[in-house]
Amino acid sequence: MKSLKILVLLFSVILSTNALSKADSVTKVAGATTIDAAEAKKLWLAGATFIDTRKGSDWDAGRVPGAIHINVKKSGFTAEGLKAKIALDKPVVSYCNAEKCHRASKGAKKLVSYGYTNVYYFRSGFPAWKNAGYPYE
Repeated sequence: MKSLKILVLLFSVILSTNALSKADSVTKVAGATTIDAAEAKKLWLAGATFIDTRKGSDWDAGRVPGAIHINVKKSGFTAEGLKAKIALDKPVVSYCNAEKCHRASKGAKKLVSYGYTNVYYFRSGFPAWKNAGYPYE
């Protein structure tokens, strides 16, 4: 009986952990503007810097042309590192792998906290970019 209770408890923990990992990312980030693929393309054409926050294997599989790869879960996403590449007042777009990916919102939050004033959160991310038929490398 005791082992059955332990098994049920373990199963519950696994289910709740799985449910949490599948939650949608936030729809808005304070200090950033949430954009869709059409708005992202306009910004790209205007010369905005795109930051791809995905893991390396996703980056290797394809990305917005000219994007900078900075994994928000690693140490490279620092204020000093970004300021060396992007001026604080320049438009910068944070993206990842759509609504289930939380990296773009984390990247946008960090950009705002670092003092960037023109931050865009491309919530639907690279899949929306690619599905719209926009160029990628």
